Amino acid sequence: MPFYVVVPEFYARSVGLPIATVGAVLLAVRIFDAITDPLIGLLADRTRAGFGRRRIWVLIAAPITAGAAAMVFLPPAGAGALHLLVWAGLMSLAWTALSVPYYAWGAELSTSYAGRNRVVAARETLAVVGTVVALLAQAVIPAWWGGGPASALAGLAVLVGLALPATAWLAVAAAPEPVDRSTQRLGARDGVAQLLANRPFRRLLAAFFLNGLANGFPATLFLFYVGDRLGAADLAGPLLLVYFLCGVAGVPLWLALARRSSKHRAWSVAMLIACAAFLVAALLGPGDLGIFLAVCVITGLTLGADIMLPGSLQADVIDVDTAASGEQRSGLYLAAWGLATKLALAAAVGIAFPVLSWAGFEPASGQASETGLLTLAVLYAAVPVALKLAAIALMWRFPLDAAEQARLRAVIEARRRS
Repeated sequence: MPFYVVVPEFYARSVGLPIATVGAVLLAVRIFDAITDPLIGLLADRTRAGFGRRRIWVLIAAPITAGAAAMVFLPPAGAGALHLLVWAGLMSLAWTALSVPYYAWGAELSTSYAGRNRVVAARETLAVVGTVVALLAQAVIPAWWGGGPASALAGLAVLVGLALPATAWLAVAAAPEPVDRSTQRLGARDGVAQLLANRPFRRLLAAFFLNGLANGFPATLFLFYVGDRLGAADLAGPLLLVYFLCGVAGVPLWLALARRSSKHRAWSVAMLIACAAFLVAALLGPGDLGIFLAVCVITGLTLGADIMLPGSLQADVIDVDTAASGEQRSGLYLAAWGLATKLALAAAVGIAFPVLSWAGFEPASGQASETGLLTLAVLYAAVPVALKLAAIALMWRFPLDAAEQARLRAVIEARRRS
């Protein structure tokens, strides 16, 4: 959350980089990810260590991620685009080396359709709790010590520097290493062919990217929208807090709906509700804070579905590949998943910031024309609706349900026994 929500605005407004330059740097970092993500996914699947093929990556990458994050959050005087590019690139690489094995670890802990919901719900609920802690730190630290956004990011650098390595150690010590259910190893050409042949995966990945891009626009532009469009910059923190708390509150609702219907239908319903709320947000302006608070509550509740159900579905589509190929390649699949997440967020920045600059919205110089503010509202709220509707069209008739996933697991286990 600090990197995707706070850092772009901080470098554009406080450091003084042109908003289009910030967008270009973050897009370049994600292009770098396009190379490193699948490579790390492949290496994580092929790692053979007595300590655990997932654990070893998490343990080594956590302190590197924390150190690089500190350099991004604490830019020295005179820092420019090169500083952001180098340290954000290293942070992203280290975070990939941590997160791909970590998410593959979670995907392999349960083999049942409903059990995966519970694993992902627990993991992502705690991730949202961590986000809430970051939000509170962002609000409390400047109030205690002053210094505005710079002191908030400094405090977050310390928080990440201490908490990330410590919690990585806790995970390694407390969580079991998952069983590798591979019965053979594929060559590079066969592996790529099997990946491309996995039609449910391709469909889910496309929907996830579209929904991630839809979420990336408001995530990137939230502080600008609240501060410049609604004229309530001081309330951005509390509104974000409401949003994420509602995300935690919504998880049991979507778990129940997924049990009664299916994961893909429950996710589609959540996206439809979010579309209705965003349509309202596109029409708001100064003085509409009460309505926007309601929008934050509604979209926050749907966040519970966004953070849980796609990740659980991802574990199911990995079963399609494992049943067909005989190799459990969770790391490679989760790398593609993580890359889609990063590219969606980077595309949101890479599209939104140049468009805003062209429309006359330039925070570093205090420029905010009427056209710029209107463009801000459209990018924040209207564009996400079109993207989410496209994702719903892909997911409404998704072919993997509980019965099909159980059949795939039976094939996988039968191959292992033979």
